[in-house]
Amino acid sequence: MLYRTHNLVRTPNIRSILSRQTHRVLLRTMCAAREASTAPNYDAFFNRRSLARQPSAIRELQPFLSIPGMISLGGGMPNPTSFPFTSLEAELVDGTKITLKGSDLSETLQYSATPGLPRLVDLWTNIIEKEHTPSTAHAWGVGVTTGSQDGLAKIFDMFLDENTSLLVEAPTYSGALASLVPLGCNLVKIPTDSDGLIPEELDATLSNWDCSVDGVKPKVLYTIPTGSNPTGATLSLERRNTLLKLATKHDLLIIEDDPYYYLQFSEKRISSMFSMCSDGRVLRCDSISKLISSGLRIGFVSAPTPILHRIMLHQQSSTLHTCGVSQGLVYALLNKWGPDGFEEHVQKVTAMYAKRRDDFMASAKKHITGKAEFHAPAAGMFVWFKLLGVEDSTDIIKEKAVEKLVLMVPGKAFTPGGGPSPYVRATFSTASKEDMEEAMRRFGELLDEIKP
Repeated sequence: MLYRTHNLVRTPNIRSILSRQTHRVLLRTMCAAREASTAPNYDAFFNRRSLARQPSAIRELQPFLSIPGMISLGGGMPNPTSFPFTSLEAELVDGTKITLKGSDLSETLQYSATPGLPRLVDLWTNIIEKEHTPSTAHAWGVGVTTGSQDGLAKIFDMFLDENTSLLVEAPTYSGALASLVPLGCNLVKIPTDSDGLIPEELDATLSNWDCSVDGVKPKVLYTIPTGSNPTGATLSLERRNTLLKLATKHDLLIIEDDPYYYLQFSEKRISSMFSMCSDGRVLRCDSISKLISSGLRIGFVSAPTPILHRIMLHQQSSTLHTCGVSQGLVYALLNKWGPDGFEEHVQKVTAMYAKRRDDFMASAKKHITGKAEFHAPAAGMFVWFKLLGVEDSTDIIKEKAVEKLVLMVPGKAFTPGGGPSPYVRATFSTASKEDMEEAMRRFGELLDEIKP
């Protein structure tokens, strides 16, 4: 596997075997080894299930296939002459085309390295290094997952079981809860406000933790720091700094789920915690779903190398690797754009969502003011309504709003452990300006009708 490169270090033709990404991992590892390490003892965070995962003997053959003259009688790879494709082509909105053919197509159609197509891993690593400039004090790497949801599920599975606790924002992403609840772990709710997770509440929870009463102290925090789903809240730079200090104080790891990072409506994007962390405590999940395509199912995990290795061991035994065709298309597109083209696309998408946000807020202020509390999000695609005088929004949204032909999500769906919630999540991502206006008019009318 890509990150178990220490077995290959003595190979004479090492540069013909390893991708540039692997060389960077090796260099970062060697640099980190020379410094006084403040990184956590990662093995203390992994559960028994994760520690029991062993490398696949077949998957570990993958790096050797690029050695000149190597004859492979292992691996069980299908003969590529049986693949009925000669090229794959996609036309972009500007009329230009990207084409997969020849060796590029062959690589995408064949089994490939578990962490991802090496050229895509290299490219996204370059993006991470340019955008986030992560600390070089500790080795880290990038792995491709089948959407960021897949990465999250594997991360949760690596850390949690029935005897553990996870610190989560309240409310939090319903998709995360769908993965967490079956694991049987204890979800420790940390209050939030319009600016996201409240660091003082996190510190108080951990400082007052009584293991004899509360069980094993939580070791991991899960947070959506930018344009949170469902609240739309974005953590300030100050709060992010405080969270990192608390992570060191309480020996925590932070799962930074950041699919809306690039959808920040300010002139300058707020730095990620992955970029700010100097002691290897942040795992970062990225996604192209909100920028390029949700159907391609491409996500990225950037994490300290020992953690990424465990995630990839899980991937070896589940999907083997993310869809090669999707990876090949994403690489071809990003490579065609280059860094400047990618940023230009990001700016166009962000401007589109900012305009939609403004149109939605105008309609909400017109029809909902005085009936619910809400704030304009600084990133993402969600608005979080608190219905005034309502204890639980579930029946109102699932029945009465549907009768008025308006779909939203009741706050209960985002509440760890369930329970009543006066909140409602709405999104401005796809409805037209006219439909958003009509939806808010109907919603306002409904709220008038249910007044006691």
